Amino acid sequence: MADGIALSKQEVAQLCRTPQKARQVAFLSQNGIRHYLDGHGWPVVLRSTIDGLPAQEAAGTPTWKPNKAA
Repeated sequence: MADGIALSKQEVAQLCRTPQKARQVAFLSQNGIRHYLDGHGWPVVLRSTIDGLPAQEAAGTPTWKPNKAA
């Protein structure tokens, strides 16, 4: 399912080319892919990380811009 905000466990396993969570975490860390661990120790990768979009743009949050003229 490509609708979620995060990759599925199967997509993370495919990205890391291993079903083992310790090796997935090692792969993500070594390659500089931002992730966090869920309550069971599985890595969670946000879809915006893989798509290359900043997290703010993916969430639809506008960025702050000053009104002051340069």
